[in-house]
Amino acid sequence: MTGTGDRMKEPIHISVRPLVEYVHRSGSIQSGFRSNSSMQEGTRVHQVIQKGYKEHDRKEVHLRTEILYEGELFIIEGRCDGLIELDGVWTVDEIKSISQPLEDIQGDGQPVHWAQAFLYAYMIAREEQHHSMQVQLTYVQAHSENIRRFRRRLSFAELEAFAQEMIAGYAPYAFLLRAHAEKRDTSIAMLEFPFDTYRSGQRTLAGSVYKTIAEGVNLFAKAPTGIGKTVSTLYPAIKAIGEGLARRVYYVTARTTTRAAAEEAYARMQAQGLHMHVVTLTAKDKICFKDENDCDAGACSMCEGYYDRINGAVSDILANETLMTRAVIEHYARKHKVCPFEFSLDVAYASDGIISDYNYVFDPRISLKRLLEEHKRKGVVLVDEAHNLVERGRDMFSAEILKSSFLELKREFKLLSPEIAAAASAVNAHMITLRKLHADTGKAVETSAPQGVLELLVPFVEAAERELVTGSSTSRASSEGTAYALLLDTYFTAQNMLRIAALYDERYVTYIEAGRGEVRIKLFCLDPSHLLGQAVKNYRSTIYFSATLTPLAYYRDMLGASEEDYTLQVPSPFHQEQWDVRLLPLSIRYRDRERSKGAIADMLAGLVAERKGNVLVFFPSYPYLREVFEEFMLRDVSADTLVQSPGMTEPERDRFLDTFQPGQERTLLGFAVLGGVFAEGVDLPGDRLNGVVVVGVGLPQIGAERDVLRDYFSEQGRNGFNYAYVYPGMNKVLQAGGRLIRTEHDEGLLVLVDDRFAKEPYASLLPDEWKSYRLTEQAGLRKEWMDYEF
Repeated sequence: MTGTGDRMKEPIHISVRPLVEYVHRSGSIQSGFRSNSSMQEGTRVHQVIQKGYKEHDRKEVHLRTEILYEGELFIIEGRCDGLIELDGVWTVDEIKSISQPLEDIQGDGQPVHWAQAFLYAYMIAREEQHHSMQVQLTYVQAHSENIRRFRRRLSFAELEAFAQEMIAGYAPYAFLLRAHAEKRDTSIAMLEFPFDTYRSGQRTLAGSVYKTIAEGVNLFAKAPTGIGKTVSTLYPAIKAIGEGLARRVYYVTARTTTRAAAEEAYARMQAQGLHMHVVTLTAKDKICFKDENDCDAGACSMCEGYYDRINGAVSDILANETLMTRAVIEHYARKHKVCPFEFSLDVAYASDGIISDYNYVFDPRISLKRLLEEHKRKGVVLVDEAHNLVERGRDMFSAEILKSSFLELKREFKLLSPEIAAAASAVNAHMITLRKLHADTGKAVETSAPQGVLELLVPFVEAAERELVTGSSTSRASSEGTAYALLLDTYFTAQNMLRIAALYDERYVTYIEAGRGEVRIKLFCLDPSHLLGQAVKNYRSTIYFSATLTPLAYYRDMLGASEEDYTLQVPSPFHQEQWDVRLLPLSIRYRDRERSKGAIADMLAGLVAERKGNVLVFFPSYPYLREVFEEFMLRDVSADTLVQSPGMTEPERDRFLDTFQPGQERTLLGFAVLGGVFAEGVDLPGDRLNGVVVVGVGLPQIGAERDVLRDYFSEQGRNGFNYAYVYPGMNKVLQAGGRLIRTEHDEGLLVLVDDRFAKEPYASLLPDEWKSYRLTEQAGLRKEWMDYEF
């Protein structure tokens, strides 16, 4: 097909709802409360209304039409709620479920709702050759199911003019994206690997990623630190976009530091000609210009009139930027006076690449919900440091409530809202019953969902939602105080409990702690593998990669691998001679720590005397770190020290790492914790880091919840102790030790402090290059060494 004398390009596809929402977006970001049950309520309300249709009426009518505009073909698709006959006139019925009272509806309904219905009416009138159509908006108050309706009747000419108006409003944005896509694909076709040569293992990893995407399966890749995993996964995924195999790349991480690595890889490729829209999503509490709790038109100028300005802001940044980091997002947010967090999400839906936390793909509370399913089917998910996803997944799919929250609500709302007070009192009373029931042990593990408390949470959530939506009582006015904030927090906690309860199966237990002052009920996801797999099942491919997917069988099991998914192990490119590995065979078990701290302090003093340089020393906990640090300082050693503290801010963490510079006059010892922010995702190449000391095998603290995990996996026929304790612990060790050798030119000292490193199962989990080490006694590194063989 041709138009305006030129060969017509590929059609532009758009669904009715995003089309009208783009053209008709207006107004402000209102109060932070949004009903979490709106989607489920909407489905139920639609079904209630549709049951009242007559026999010949139609519901859920799929529609498709083509509109030619300025030589471009737009293909519009949508699904009409209902096509019904009213008084002999065919009528489009657009059903909208709302939480607020019906009398709050201004005028005769929202323009965006009319626009959606008008487009459906145009598509039907054009297809079935009607001279006119009636359009009805059916608003249903979700809780009461009360109904309010508005009707209009338009001629076909009016509907056709309206459809053209919608396309005219959307076309400039569509043409911007079209021009960008052409430039993107041309740049990808010409893009070479962004380094002169491949490092050892890089070509194998990159080729495997491309093959996996081409076949539409998943890959679990164990690739050593320092080979350049980020660029080795991004480059083939970008090539897949150029080949039409993929549409969008999601690079998801657990830490801010690894997000920076992805930005650097994109920047390097863009310096070589790549033209892609890539956006980094930053947590709301970090990027918000004000207090994130002030997300209201009345409290924040960035929220006031946000939707009036957002289309211009998105078009501006897409027309002028490609790599949209936090700083770039903030710049354009200030320029257009829009909320930076919401702005970044709006930009993400138009981008080719997204860099974000795991949550945006895996967490059902936070994921990118507006993402169309057809975009998912052409999406590639790159999961960096994938070993972290097991524990993160377990947390995402678990939920808990505390008795104290409901007791406090009962007191706060006794006068403000008797309905809230009564609902909270019922939950509180039930948890008192549980405390009495488990008074002897103080805890319980049950293999079924706690139906009693879940049944009480439903009326509490309904009452809380009515209160939060209407804001009719003094609680909204007292939002500067505690009542409204407490209700909001408890509402979301209860909603999450009910959401997770819907996922409850044999992979869950109910864990109850019942003390004198508190009762805690936790829906504990023991095995997140199924739910993690479900989260990415609609994407084309997911690539899980890490230097420490050890053992691979465990991570395939826990991350939800299927039989057709690939596994790859890339050999280390580093030579054993680069590592000077030594073992200090002390007992670091909790009962022996008082005796061992002096020997560790002596060893560190000997290390300072033996060599200059920068050394990171990792401990299993903050208390033990502090004890050894104080013992070390008693030795009056000539060295500089840094100590990690809990809750360090991002600038504080940056200052800590910036201290590790080459060529310093005195030895620098940085004391940090295993599994913390300095133990993984940190790159200190060359003489920025000369040594690493790892104290302990990293086992999680023994406790009731860990023991529940151990028992569950033992019952499943796995090694429960390894699954619950050894594998997560040793992963922390491998990550910490992996900070040392980052390039083929690095050399350094690695000291492993724990006698268990020489025993199974710990010994077999060590990398090959660590397995030939020298042994010292407790007196310190200056003693004579001897070879130690496994």
